[in-house]
Amino acid sequence: MISSRAENLEFSPIRKLVPLAQVAKKRGVTIYHLNIGQPDIASPPIFLKGIRSFKEKVVAYEKSDGSQALKESLVKYYRRLGLSVVSDDLVVTTGGSEALAMAFFILFSSGDECLTLDPTYTNYLTFAAYAGVKLKAVVTKIDNNFALPKTDSIKKAVTKKTRGIIITNPSNPTGAVYPQRVLSELVDFCVRRKLFIIADETYREFVYGKTKFVSLLSFKKAADWVVLTDSLSKRYSLCGARLGMIVTKNRQVVEAATKLAQARLASPTIEQAAASKLHRVPLKYFSRVKREYQKRRDTLIAGLEKIPGLKVSHPDGAFYLIAELPVKNAEDFCKFLLTDFSDKRETVMLAPAEGFYVTPSLGVNQVRIAYVLKTRDLTRSCELLRLALARYRG
Repeated sequence: MISSRAENLEFSPIRKLVPLAQVAKKRGVTIYHLNIGQPDIASPPIFLKGIRSFKEKVVAYEKSDGSQALKESLVKYYRRLGLSVVSDDLVVTTGGSEALAMAFFILFSSGDECLTLDPTYTNYLTFAAYAGVKLKAVVTKIDNNFALPKTDSIKKAVTKKTRGIIITNPSNPTGAVYPQRVLSELVDFCVRRKLFIIADETYREFVYGKTKFVSLLSFKKAADWVVLTDSLSKRYSLCGARLGMIVTKNRQVVEAATKLAQARLASPTIEQAAASKLHRVPLKYFSRVKREYQKRRDTLIAGLEKIPGLKVSHPDGAFYLIAELPVKNAEDFCKFLLTDFSDKRETVMLAPAEGFYVTPSLGVNQVRIAYVLKTRDLTRSCELLRLALARYRG
């Protein structure tokens, strides 16, 4: 028997249907993967050159909290954003996922509550379970593009056990971007109540609307309460490099994160060496990538809005959106796409959105779509979705 803690874990809605996809591929079906945020944008050449030019005869452990060269590169990156970060504020992690897991473990005791916006990034549920933390939802809605609720709604969710809130900005899975005014109100409230804020800002480079991105790390009054978790995966299209970071002015958090980093020894050595040059990536790289994602977003929304009965959110950031389907159960429909449907031996794979909600029964007829494919593939995916919904009888 394994632990009840492990038994209660859920499979990720992003990956849970992979076995069905594998069977479909064996049947010769081509699948357009809109279920996972795996960009097809080319990684920066300077990083790939760094991997190829690694000359050490032994791939040794790096420093547990990250190589000094990478830390210095990251400091230059954050200062370019206007954030007064120094290397002592940083702990390099094995992906943003480890940074998040560390943050839950460090900031909360077993039995504490952490608020999150619903729908939320599904892996927060697992990271919270690691630490024995209960995620408590503050619901957002598709009708207003999942806008951050007023502070009164957040106040109502706070109990004696609440120790913090996690804010994903821009949001995965909704693509919502939160304006400075509402973030400032949230910061004021959290500082008054002595609540930690985990700021997951992995998608800051990808903002398309009028709302400007504002980092929670920029609010000096909250310096001791904000813990930034970040990743190289999305902004540089380096998902497989597995490098992330915790950034905070809170010395206790940095010290605790360093202890956890020492326990797992080190993050990847070769990848850190290559990533230490990423501050040299020109701003035009991000501008080009941002324009491409915005074009993909617009193509996807235009295609989805042509499908009868489908409601789609209009995201201002990241590369995800939530769509509400004219079906009773979106997960059943997603399975149907992989097991019983194809057109010209092609189908599409989506992520059922119910798994992104903490609140039971919400998101049952919704899906999260990642617009990480080229526009022609997104257009074809919308056509496949339209055909599949017409044939589906669920």
